[in-house]
Amino acid sequence: MTGWVVRPDGGRPEGRTCAHVPDAGSSPVPRSGVCLECEARGQGGGHLRFCLSCGHTGCSDSSPGAHATAHHESTGHPLVRSMEPGEEWAWCYVDQVYLQPAGSP
Repeated sequence: MTGWVVRPDGGRPEGRTCAHVPDAGSSPVPRSGVCLECEARGQGGGHLRFCLSCGHTGCSDSSPGAHATAHHESTGHPLVRSMEPGEEWAWCYVDQVYLQPAGSP
């Protein structure tokens, strides 16, 4: 993949941008295939997201720990990408927009 763009979203005003898109081009590799915080607590990690700044793997907000969001809040890293099979999207916590791979329909 060569980069990301803001995904059109019918539920939000048009013309929204993301200042962090350029930072997502050289995505790191996820550090883990599980949410390590959940694993340490003996919990399942649910849906996984990984940080596009450092590769931290955390569980989604619909999981008990919401560790991906907690990582953003503690580090300020703005972008996460879904690790779910078949899902090609990212989220910017700061600008509150979804991203899709450049060139996607």
